[in-house]
Amino acid sequence: MRSLIDFFRRLSLVPQGITIVVAGFLPIFAIVSMFPAIPAIIDHFAGDPAARWKVPMMVSAPGLTIALLAPFAGFFIDRFGRRPLLIGATLLYGIVGTAPFFLDSLNALIACRLLLGVAEAAILTIVNTLIADYWDDRGRKDWLFLQGVCGPFFASGVILMSGAASAARWNGIFLVYAVAFPIFIAMILWLFEPRRADGATVADIARKETAQRPPFPTASVALIGGVTLIASALYYVFIISGSLAWREVGVMDPARIGQLTAIPSLFVMLGALIFRLMGNMSHQVKLATFFGLLGAGLAGIGLAPDWRWLTAALIVQQTGAGMAVATIILWAQSMLPFEHRGRGMGVWTACFFFGQFSSPWLVHKAETIVGTMQGAFLAAGLMGIVAAIIISFVRSPRTPAPSIAPAE
Repeated sequence: MRSLIDFFRRLSLVPQGITIVVAGFLPIFAIVSMFPAIPAIIDHFAGDPAARWKVPMMVSAPGLTIALLAPFAGFFIDRFGRRPLLIGATLLYGIVGTAPFFLDSLNALIACRLLLGVAEAAILTIVNTLIADYWDDRGRKDWLFLQGVCGPFFASGVILMSGAASAARWNGIFLVYAVAFPIFIAMILWLFEPRRADGATVADIARKETAQRPPFPTASVALIGGVTLIASALYYVFIISGSLAWREVGVMDPARIGQLTAIPSLFVMLGALIFRLMGNMSHQVKLATFFGLLGAGLAGIGLAPDWRWLTAALIVQQTGAGMAVATIILWAQSMLPFEHRGRGMGVWTACFFFGQFSSPWLVHKAETIVGTMQGAFLAAGLMGIVAAIIISFVRSPRTPAPSIAPAE
């Protein structure tokens, strides 16, 4: 209890931290909130023969936009600053997120979702950049830990709200996106433009110090992108294809699948706690642990003879998943200098969403080769274990990040 009190006492820039943690959930919110609404939207557009594929495409459209635009978002925030672009992107999120409530055209809804992806690309990139800008290594770990712990609770609340809104009206879900407006106001009140220790902002550096700025860390960013792509593809294997693995051990009822998945999913919070407890260990150890747990869990799902063994393996997989995002973000941040952090995190964001996009295709290809979905899970698990072994023996380059002034 004492250590928990000490943890909260040492948190710095608390209004900024809370704002950033909540804002960081907006892009996830855009996906999670839509799933309960999909049947109602398909029913509303039943007269359109393409609705059965257009509606799911509408749901996933922001992810593709994020993957394509995040590197460009990183370029702009390294040129013009973090705060104004984040505030503008959050306002855009609120406007185009709620706009479908007032529309009755499926094509218009898809257009709004694509614009939502533009806002999400900026929000994700800037939020992850600001975590590195505002806090030192210890502060980053603390706020990333809180982000990981709060995520499951946010997701549960969003699903409950989405179900109720969709039951009230076919497009009622889109009013839930108005949550962006109070976050927008909080950003205006509390966020500030970060500065280097010498007082220079990124806009100052772009204007005055272009010739003197350190070279772009191409090798580090390429490594960040490659590791993130693999990590994301493995992270989404169960999220997207898990129900098919349950079927192969005899669990066919969707309600039963949900019941069996509920308790293991709580171990995501255990993964977040393990990430924080490993705070003083090297990034290499944390990455190897994350890949090892995720890989062992996926391999266990692939080898499970029945639902009991699959549930046990899922606990291991979910523990690794709970470490995933915080571990790779913190590692990526540690290798990026202040002057190039926006572009570096833009590449991180793009690779993470390309991993999400490619995961079901890779799993399908593996299933085609080995013949079963569990075989595909086993192949993915072995990939994670091999990645953990390689990381254990190969050190990544590290670019020290200059210290940042804690306030304007």
